[in-house]
Amino acid sequence: MTAQIIKVEPFDLVVFGGTGDLAYRKLFPALYHRCKDGQFTEPTRIIGVSRRAVDRDAFRATVKDALVKLGGANEQTDAAPIEKFLARIDYVAVDVMGDQGWDALTAMLGADERVRAYYLATSPDLFGPIAKRLGANGLATARSRIIVEKPIGKDGVSAAAINNDLGAVFLESNIFRIDHYLGKETVQNLMALRFANALFEPLWNSAHIDHVQITVAETLGVEGRGAYYDASGAIRDMVQNHMLQLLCLVAMEPPSSLQADALRDEKLKVLKSLAPINDQNAAAMTVRGQYRAGFADGGPAPSYLRDIEKEASDTETFVALKIGVANWRWAGVPFYLRSGKRLPQRFSEIVIGFQRVPHAIFQSGADGIPANRLVIRVQPDEGIKLWLMIKEPGPGGMRLQHVPLDMSFAKAFAGPSADAYERLLMDAVRGNASLFMRRDEVEAAWKFIDPIRQAWANLREAPRPYPAGSWGPAAAIALIERDGRTWNEEYE
Repeated sequence: MTAQIIKVEPFDLVVFGGTGDLAYRKLFPALYHRCKDGQFTEPTRIIGVSRRAVDRDAFRATVKDALVKLGGANEQTDAAPIEKFLARIDYVAVDVMGDQGWDALTAMLGADERVRAYYLATSPDLFGPIAKRLGANGLATARSRIIVEKPIGKDGVSAAAINNDLGAVFLESNIFRIDHYLGKETVQNLMALRFANALFEPLWNSAHIDHVQITVAETLGVEGRGAYYDASGAIRDMVQNHMLQLLCLVAMEPPSSLQADALRDEKLKVLKSLAPINDQNAAAMTVRGQYRAGFADGGPAPSYLRDIEKEASDTETFVALKIGVANWRWAGVPFYLRSGKRLPQRFSEIVIGFQRVPHAIFQSGADGIPANRLVIRVQPDEGIKLWLMIKEPGPGGMRLQHVPLDMSFAKAFAGPSADAYERLLMDAVRGNASLFMRRDEVEAAWKFIDPIRQAWANLREAPRPYPAGSWGPAAAIALIERDGRTWNEEYE
């Protein structure tokens, strides 16, 4: 089955931070693949912006190198598509905190009223200044969009300040706060699974679901991001954005349509329904950890302190939470979230644990008949598994086995799916904000996270140590097992 390519109208995409890691590793490869698949129309341009004084040919050479090394392009067999893509690329040096280079960027963009998308692949402290400069130089036209990466601030106050700066120049409908998890194929299929099938939605409530697990596990450490990560930690880096967004898609009510605000209204309701975690219950509802030296990702792994070259740090590299959603649909259903670095495997998944059968008529082990589970694998090997009980074939009695109905996207749809950035960039160009966060979502997420961080500060407890290559502190296992449940262990 071949994906349908829907062309986008001509646009200019300006990448601030155009010589940075995100641009080379994700943005330029994503744009190249959309160009190669014939999604662009003429005259589309991509303009890199940074402070470095680099001529256009030298910049194109670095982009080409990134496409070959990081973007899956083959220098020989893909020579023509690469050159066609590179011909779209230009570069201008701009001091985003000063006046230098803005006139050159203005002249390069010209007076054409085509769609303009400004991608801010920079640190969050530059979001406001860049937006102000775009406005002051007349570059925030009616057909302009601004795209900003997470994190939006470091807490609720700073997030509100950034949003104020963006909103002073751009309409909310033209501000695209990107969370690449929302562009992943399986995440979008979660909505299809729920709202396009009569099988699941009647069961999607506390009467039939026992609990929900969301895991984002990484085998790597901080990998050169030590300064950023030590000021952020797992709860800011992963939970406040990626994981709460996944929770919202699992827990939200059916939207009236797929229009952006209809979807985001329902996600906002979930965020506002999260049962508070604060000084009174943080010790019982949360676990934070920090990796020590161990064995991970195929070899010896240093400690977090060694990775960041510090003697001490209270930053967590692992976090587990037990969250309640205080509404009728989810009353009494715990949502267990965990995320960490230097864990044994790299994957992201959502597990829907259904209630056990009310009465077992079959012989079973001491633990009884296992409950059905729906496992939604976000990455890698995107797919869906529904674990069921069936009779083992053959004579000799009724012997039951717990087996999965397994649907791999790569097998079902002939190859890997498009990268999340490919989809999100094209949605931003089209002006489709369905998969992007609205201002009130961001601020509602911080309103839930800030009291947790404050409670940790008040507890004055260091993150619990765990060896690299393990599944985090033992307390994270206790968090779920004291409720008579266990983390999903069938990862393959």
